[in-house]
Amino acid sequence: MTLRAQGFLGATPWRRSPAGVAAMLRQVGAVQLDTISVLARSHELVAYARLGPVSRQAIEQAYWHADAPAAFEYWAHAACVLPIEQWPYFAFRRRAFRARGVRWHQISPEACEKVLARLRAEGPLTATQLGGAKGGGPWWDWSEVKIAVEWLLDTGEVICVRRTGWRRVYDLPERVLPDELLGAEPADLECLAYLAGVTARALGVVTRADLTEYHRLGVQHTPLLADAALAAGLTPVAIAGPSRVTPGWADPAALAEESAGRRGRHRVTLLSPFDSLIWDRKRTRQVFGFEHGIEAYVPKPKRVHGYYAMPLLAGGRLAGRADPAREGTTLVARQVTLDRATAAEPMAQALHEAATWVGCDDVRVERVEPSAWAPRLAAALAQPDVS
Repeated sequence: MTLRAQGFLGATPWRRSPAGVAAMLRQVGAVQLDTISVLARSHELVAYARLGPVSRQAIEQAYWHADAPAAFEYWAHAACVLPIEQWPYFAFRRRAFRARGVRWHQISPEACEKVLARLRAEGPLTATQLGGAKGGGPWWDWSEVKIAVEWLLDTGEVICVRRTGWRRVYDLPERVLPDELLGAEPADLECLAYLAGVTARALGVVTRADLTEYHRLGVQHTPLLADAALAAGLTPVAIAGPSRVTPGWADPAALAEESAGRRGRHRVTLLSPFDSLIWDRKRTRQVFGFEHGIEAYVPKPKRVHGYYAMPLLAGGRLAGRADPAREGTTLVARQVTLDRATAAEPMAQALHEAATWVGCDDVRVERVEPSAWAPRLAAALAQPDVS
């Protein structure tokens, strides 16, 4: 159910559609952003994993369309690209920021007013255009302008619907949002009910912990989640585990698909470490029996699978990992880890497809774990057509 909900199983109608990226974004509800770029940035990899080798330019345009914004950037699971229609339903978070009065830095009201005045007078601007993002100290030392504009983003007085050169472009909500979205201010329970529906459609079936983690809800929202799930029209279910039964909720459409017995073809692909299928490590372990971690933030001597190890999805299972890099037109897998010998062939397929997508014409593997399966992977990579 989760694989189908996430767009990895079955005849997904938007897989070959020109509007596939936007449809994919609406289906998964949120696409996490991250600064690391190896083969591509994570938000590009999320679309590629579901849609196949759609052009990277098309992906960028779908997320950040210059003329007709269909998405915005805000805090969901982390910093995420979100469908534009979700704007009203993060009112609960914007209200919470305003009530708290501070996030990480002290905010100058004067600096905030200056930022707003510049945006009113000059139109959309980056932090650099507003006066600079850095404060002159270490990399985390923000300038007063950057502190102000990020606070205004938190509280909804500015919005980001576009990036350029990986820099946020800040604008006023009234310039980019339709009137029906701009004027909406739903209560907290209505916001949580809407987001519960988003999460259930994205995962198929959810527990209370899943509803909390997908949008990183606070403990203050936990007592409201059961009411929110019912208000969203979700179906109460019992989820059988190895030692106990966990109460949860299912998307009615996902239950109907499951009851109909529809299966379809599984996608074979490498996943971004920040993909919404696996960003909840506990759920990933429970559903797939797969221990997932992001080793880019681990000191090099302590890494087990590599700097940017991308899990392999094949046959509905997470079956291995590849840590990719690029050298000219060669995709280099610095380390490949296979969870079973039969994962060699789908790993070869996934590496070849990823290489083609990023403009590489060769694949080289430097290390395989377990090493005994290296010849099988090499043989699969040597096949002229593994797809």
